[in-house]
Amino acid sequence: MDVDLTPKLAKQIYGGDGGSYHAWCPNELPMLKEGNIGAAKIALSKNGFALPRYSDSAKVAYVLQGCGVAGIVLPEKEEKVITIKKGDAIALPFGVVTWWYNKDDTELVVLFLGDTKTAHKAGSFTDMYLTGSNGIFTGFSTEFVSRAWDVEESVAKTLVSSQTAKGIVKLDAGFQMPEPKQANRDGMVLNCEEAPLDVDIKGGGKVVVLNTKNLPLVGEVGLGADLVRLDGSAMCSPGFSCDSALQVTYIVRGSGRVQVVGPDGKRVLEAHLKAGNLFIVPRFCVVSKIGDPDGMDWFSIITTPNPIFTHLAGKTSTWKALSPQVLQAAFKVSPDVEKLFSSKRTAEEIFFPPPN
Repeated sequence: MDVDLTPKLAKQIYGGDGGSYHAWCPNELPMLKEGNIGAAKIALSKNGFALPRYSDSAKVAYVLQGCGVAGIVLPEKEEKVITIKKGDAIALPFGVVTWWYNKDDTELVVLFLGDTKTAHKAGSFTDMYLTGSNGIFTGFSTEFVSRAWDVEESVAKTLVSSQTAKGIVKLDAGFQMPEPKQANRDGMVLNCEEAPLDVDIKGGGKVVVLNTKNLPLVGEVGLGADLVRLDGSAMCSPGFSCDSALQVTYIVRGSGRVQVVGPDGKRVLEAHLKAGNLFIVPRFCVVSKIGDPDGMDWFSIITTPNPIFTHLAGKTSTWKALSPQVLQAAFKVSPDVEKLFSSKRTAEEIFFPPPN
């Protein structure tokens, strides 16, 4: 496998007093283009406002830090204004219009991971802004804008040209944004830090899986996701996606080691991971991670809304399902060695606590 899988940090694309927009470039992380995946994040300072926009890609948004307010308009639906906070995951189908606002002192940081098969450029998101110096209506003549909005041409010119900033602005401290409604979160948001755990192994780790059952909109996005919290020095079982899905992983907190093995038993990645790194596991490749003493959390998308994984260690692994004779023949070992192997990892699954 010749594609460089080295984990990368995002680079700032633009920014100002209100905040900044960062993205991972397919030229530096080629698997983005190979897998038709985009990755970006916004960081909003106090009173930072990310102008209304829509994207050429379906995405999952994950709030990495802070709290704030978001506006979401699904095609031909009313705007839903929602509170957002650390741990929130939001499915954003193709064609949805969003805006983001931070009124607190703590920086609001939101990660976006998505599918770029409909995008202008494979491996990159292209946002279409409704206003600002690069807003779509700056490209229309004043005549077209005034007729579309049924206003005088002077009013149309004011509406289109008054906002001279691009993408993210800083609002006046006293500006009143619309108030969010708690009911609007229902069906729109799942907080992965508060949701019921799908996996909880003492000394090993915890998992919350985002799928069509707990957030139906991910079916429209076509992506699944999960938040994994690996305990200190614990190991995540070697495994692979058995439905040809790609795994796109962002390290949220902590650090650790990762190894990925591809075709012909070749190790295609060995790296030390830290917060802010993004890396991609190609289809059918086997991946395993070991956390450093402080543990490691990551948020991943999987390019199918209901992913299925096969694990190669632990009590639910494929090896535990195979008969002793097959194991002896496959490993070319004696029954004694096979029995020793089969007697291990009979209780642990997916995560393995550190050795005593």
